[in-house]
Amino acid sequence: MKELVNKLKGDRVIWSFVALLALFSFMPVFSASSNLAYLGHGTGNTLGYLVKHLAHICIGFLIIYWVHKVPYHYFRAISKIALPVVWILLVYTLLKGTVIAGANASRWIQVPFIGITFQTSTMAAIVLFIFVARYLSKTKEENEPFQTSLIQLWVPVFITLALILPANFSTTALIFTMVIMLTFIGKYPLKYIGFIIGSGVVMLVFFLLIAKAFPDSRFFSRVGTWGSRIENFTTDKPDEDDYQIEKAKIAIASGRLGGLGPGKSVQKNFLPQSSSDFIYAIVVEEYGLVGGVSILLLYLLLLFRFVIASHKATTLFGKLVVVGLGFPMIFQAMINMAVAVELLPVTGQTLPLISSGGSSIWMTCFSLGIIISVTKKDEEIAEENLEKEKRKEALQRLIDRELSEEDLPIDEHEEMYSIEDNSRNPMEAVLNK
Repeated sequence: MKELVNKLKGDRVIWSFVALLALFSFMPVFSASSNLAYLGHGTGNTLGYLVKHLAHICIGFLIIYWVHKVPYHYFRAISKIALPVVWILLVYTLLKGTVIAGANASRWIQVPFIGITFQTSTMAAIVLFIFVARYLSKTKEENEPFQTSLIQLWVPVFITLALILPANFSTTALIFTMVIMLTFIGKYPLKYIGFIIGSGVVMLVFFLLIAKAFPDSRFFSRVGTWGSRIENFTTDKPDEDDYQIEKAKIAIASGRLGGLGPGKSVQKNFLPQSSSDFIYAIVVEEYGLVGGVSILLLYLLLLFRFVIASHKATTLFGKLVVVGLGFPMIFQAMINMAVAVELLPVTGQTLPLISSGGSSIWMTCFSLGIIISVTKKDEEIAEENLEKEKRKEALQRLIDRELSEEDLPIDEHEEMYSIEDNSRNPMEAVLNK
């Protein structure tokens, strides 16, 4: 075990927080999956879901391990190549996307011959954030005109957002907000950022107007759901709460300070998506306010560690990659928890590393692997410098030893050896010796 831990490079604190969140996830997932178990095979046996979640977590940590060994600057070039591939996958998702158990939106595609469902928007977000970080680090010393950045940066951004929007408004809003934050940190001109925000609002309004004109189109089928969720959130009338929010509030109120105990949740049998989108409500019901606040603090500590990692990064690209991949992870967690306590409308965002699910866990782990790769760079440089110093000292000791041996007095009785040729026979000197 110690040997395995020694092979882990990068920020050990980030490794620790990720491991804590993953370990904590097993009990809530095991408990909250009973709803899916009854719907799936009517027995209520959640052991299969626990084993499945264990497999997802194990694969996720393997992804972190493999990715963190790759130098992070390799992803700089990969993002430019991967973005068109992501667009193709997003178009395919819009046209041929599937629906998984309990969800009501076609956000997944099924991998052929394997049967695994994959949410393309999560991969699109990672690629887009790295792409934006790449552009900002490339143009740091260059004062490119706005027209150039509009084509090279914002056109790819808006194409990606436009392909995600019809099926997932909350993810689109989160990605757009994070991109704006990333450009602000990357010192993109504020006047241009203001123009981009205004353009984004205009495009969203235009999309909603088209949706109103064609309400029966499958591409705009989610617009009505967005409107109803916002309306239920903003109204204070009795019995106007969304069913999911109502059950989530009951679960949170039942938890009180210490909770009902592991596995003793009642609302998990009634709350849709209790093991994914609303797992935080189950956590508070079973572990109380203590458990809920502990999870919140873990995410905040992880955010603090991301800030430190970004500050320590040796390149601007590394700093922006940590911010672009780390901050959205924490913001997504905050949104999930805020929805459970009705601070925000229902969004469908999962709780990173705790909610069940394959692609969401794997993409989170992929992001963490890149972040740890950034933190590993300083460590590797320090190790290389230390190794160079050791080699230099060893070489100096060898030279000093050779010099000290040359300075030793010659023994008078030692016969001097020479093969100088003073005869006619060229081999005589050797033969005599």
